[in-house]
Amino acid sequence: MDQHSKDFLYKYLNNASPTGFEAEGQKIWLDYIKPYVDETYVDNYGTAVGIVNPDAPYKVVIEAHADEISWYVNYITPEGYIYVIRNGGSDHQIATSKKVLLHGENGIVEGVFGWPAIHTRKPGKEANPSLDNIFIDVGADSKEEVEEMGIFVGTVITYPDELGELNKGRYFTGRALDNRIGGFMIAEVARRISEENFKVPFGLYVVNAVQEEVGLRGAEMITQHIKPNVAIVTDVCHDSSAPMYDKKTEGDTKGGKGPVLTLAPAVQNNLLKMLINTAKEKEIPFQRAASSRITGTDTDAFAYSNGGVPSALISLPLKYMHTTVETAHKDDIENTIKLMHEFIKQLDNEHDFRYIK
Repeated sequence: MDQHSKDFLYKYLNNASPTGFEAEGQKIWLDYIKPYVDETYVDNYGTAVGIVNPDAPYKVVIEAHADEISWYVNYITPEGYIYVIRNGGSDHQIATSKKVLLHGENGIVEGVFGWPAIHTRKPGKEANPSLDNIFIDVGADSKEEVEEMGIFVGTVITYPDELGELNKGRYFTGRALDNRIGGFMIAEVARRISEENFKVPFGLYVVNAVQEEVGLRGAEMITQHIKPNVAIVTDVCHDSSAPMYDKKTEGDTKGGKGPVLTLAPAVQNNLLKMLINTAKEKEIPFQRAASSRITGTDTDAFAYSNGGVPSALISLPLKYMHTTVETAHKDDIENTIKLMHEFIKQLDNEHDFRYIK
């Protein structure tokens, strides 16, 4: 990762991009990718697309999602305390004592998730954090004062935690690696293809989709617009080497051992075999995982669209998903980029992935 890439990574991940409000992050992403593609466009809900060779009839998608989990203001008490609901899969157990940013009508307002002092709690009878009792304090004394700050029901709330590194850069850690790290990786694929002057024989669509965290909605919309022939989705999966993960249910995947290729009904087996063969031929380490029904990623939205689109999932092992300290190994990031890059270079135009021809 050179300095130009790293600067983009930090700028992109440190920007807030909550589900439904991804526009500012998409602007950063588009500014980076524009020199490396022929065209860009953004759909009505904010999914951003960069296209190489846009006139080609055969269309290949590489995709990530741009949104991060967050909170909504749901209720403001007469005394000025704020209760919340989720926007995506936000974890109530990590909320207490965290600083927050409320994206109000008058600009950003700082607040904190408060919690009663340990001195006032009775051992054995302590309440656990839940949506019923976590609350935000913005330093106001009344509902009216909160609203004067520009905060109303529906105001979106994010965490301010920024990207950092562990162990001399071996790991990146911060909020929203799920899945803006994917947006970084697909942008790097486009950059490498452009800088080596590789002539893509098909249309390559680099897609940064919105609203994955609330049901794959951005992918559902954009696949109907693009109508791709092939889709490679990148997202995150659990690094189950950390404490408190059950490998019998979560699988056995570890940061530093390579991207994870998933077997699932939505994953087209011939496409998966091609990815595996590419990894083996190029000596790219990879791991395997299985999903019994759905992958829970945008792979499902692409696979079951347009009469069936051959789709596959490349996942990045991630510790502490949906917290503010999501942690991923730098080598896995590099090898995910490399696998997508090498796959695109070896894919024949108009390749037929059908099982029976």
